[in-house]
Amino acid sequence: MARILLVDDEPDIRYITRRMLERAGHSVVEAGDGETALDILRREPPDLVLLDVRMPGMNGWEVCRRIKEDSTTGSIPVVMFTVRTSKDSVKRSRECGAEAHINKPFEREELLELLERILEGAGE
Repeated sequence: MARILLVDDEPDIRYITRRMLERAGHSVVEAGDGETALDILRREPPDLVLLDVRMPGMNGWEVCRRIKEDSTTGSIPVVMFTVRTSKDSVKRSRECGAEAHINKPFEREELLELLERILEGAGE
């Protein structure tokens, strides 16, 4: 299956989400902040990035913008996942280049179906 970079500053969220993704057959690499995520992306690009918005330092929208502006990582799909559910938050996710925005908490099947749809589209 896919190699997913999971970026969230909350270890509990990373643990639960990682387990869910691994049970679905994906391999998962974790980062607790934006700078670490960008470093991992440069060294070993994943198939998809699952990225929290609210993190200390660089927020997820800035990380996404940097991913999309870099010619070596710009084609990697990014899915924002966050407790920020307003229309403005969804709009900002689209503006930074994210392929999708999913709200926390999310249903397992909803997340997995979204990721599969995006991964299938990325492989075309």
